[in-house]
Amino acid sequence: MMEIERINPKGLYKHPNFTRIITVKGPMKLIFIAGQTPSDENYNAVSIGDYRAQYIAVMENLEIQLEAAGAGWDDVVFQRIFVLDVDKFKNQTRGEDAPKFGDPNNPPPTTLIGVTALADPDFLIEVDLMAITDA
Repeated sequence: MMEIERINPKGLYKHPNFTRIITVKGPMKLIFIAGQTPSDENYNAVSIGDYRAQYIAVMENLEIQLEAAGAGWDDVVFQRIFVLDVDKFKNQTRGEDAPKFGDPNNPPPTTLIGVTALADPDFLIEVDLMAITDA
């Protein structure tokens, strides 16, 4: 049986948007999901200029991929977010009315990275994930 432990060590700021450490023990399946952009089935950008809508589109596409791999949001153990403008992203995707994906009380470790460009000039965001399920 697989065991997941979430740790936020005392002495460090307990961030509301991610868990500091996740450890995993036992037989498991590792799932790596490539960077998902705010694109449709034809790789056309959606919701051009809107961080919140692009974030939701990305996360909904990631949810499809998690399900295809036999996983869900609670199985995500690492998330990396690339954005063109960190402040705009945070202002439009955080707060009481923010869209929720997974358990907001146990979010995965997350890295938010500001970049100068993504694969298409209309993409504002890209997210990749690592998930773990029982073997």
